[in-house]
Amino acid sequence: MSISMIGIDHSMAPVDIRALFAFTKKNAGEAMEKIKEQPGIYGCIILSTCNRLEVWASVDEEAEISLYEELCRLKNVHNDEYRKYFTKREGHDAVEHLFYLSSGLKSQILGEDQILTQVKDALGIAREHFTTDGALEVLFRMAVTAGKKIKTEVPFSHGNPSVIHQAIQMLEKQGYSVAGKVCMVIGNGEMGKVAAQALEEAGADVTVTVRQYRSGVVNIPFGCKRINYGERMEYLPKCDLVVSATASPNFTLREELFEDLELEKNIILIDLAVPRDIEPEVGRFEGVTLFDMDSFRMDETPAELQENLEAAGKIVREQMDEFFKWLDGKELIPRIQEIKENAVNDFNLRIMKPLKNSPLEEEDKEKLMSAVDKAMEKVVNKMLFGLRDSMNEKAFLECVAGLEKTYEK
Repeated sequence: MSISMIGIDHSMAPVDIRALFAFTKKNAGEAMEKIKEQPGIYGCIILSTCNRLEVWASVDEEAEISLYEELCRLKNVHNDEYRKYFTKREGHDAVEHLFYLSSGLKSQILGEDQILTQVKDALGIAREHFTTDGALEVLFRMAVTAGKKIKTEVPFSHGNPSVIHQAIQMLEKQGYSVAGKVCMVIGNGEMGKVAAQALEEAGADVTVTVRQYRSGVVNIPFGCKRINYGERMEYLPKCDLVVSATASPNFTLREELFEDLELEKNIILIDLAVPRDIEPEVGRFEGVTLFDMDSFRMDETPAELQENLEAAGKIVREQMDEFFKWLDGKELIPRIQEIKENAVNDFNLRIMKPLKNSPLEEEDKEKLMSAVDKAMEKVVNKMLFGLRDSMNEKAFLECVAGLEKTYEK
């Protein structure tokens, strides 16, 4: 068994290419089920965010499997032109990537912690659809643990960054402050709530669009107002800035809606969705400035982040070592189990003769043998795993091989 993944992200592909391969939570589950059905695939997890799409699988090392081709089949993509945007990782490289990713060290905005929730959610969806296996389960759990440890022990100097925080900072550098500005956020999901809260905390007058649900009142971030989604175009001319951040497959702001629209002032539109929420042609209208996800790239690491990044990297490496120790142990378990069974049988044969000659009743003899078996198993376990923890990998494997030869017939 080996761990393999393919991925496409903001560093390799523009937003429109990423959108071709994006999944919602619902269809990600269905896709994982279909991928796991393929021969040679033991487990599958799909991670789909605004900035990246990754397909993870534990696979039979002998099987010839192309995760890219599986993905294209699911997305009805029938040519090879998009392969160049994907990165393939296997084994150690794949594991290392996930640990660094979950820790926010590979994000468009270094140190952001939304990815931690997204990795955890991806594992949760895979569990719901029964597509994860032991290796992927432990890998994703330990990667999340590393991310949580970093979040607790290495607070990044610029707080809780996200794309909207980066957008606000970029606008401020250009002399545009959102404080006191009239803002509308289209969408009240995870991305929308983060955007609304960030704008409200920056001093903006924020209104959030909500849809009417039969389930009753929909919660919005504290300090924000609400309007119905259908009223967005009536409210938009009053706004200085509009953020659209939904999971909708359709445009929330289309070109035709702006054809006869009279804006009261210049307006900034920020599209935080993948696929896009705002039709690109909207940016051609006078008085409209349109930004998308790729507008807010961090070109270099700020100096104040470097020390924190080094501390985070140390935690990642420690947690990775723990995972590989578990993985190595997992692969050795059948061999260790066989050594243990042989050792217990050997001991039983040696004790059987004196036990037969003892004055104990048969029932007491059986109880004693059962207790001895359990004690022997614990002793052998302690010895073998003690050796594993105190020796380097090569020396330990030589010890295991030597013990196996002891009981060869």
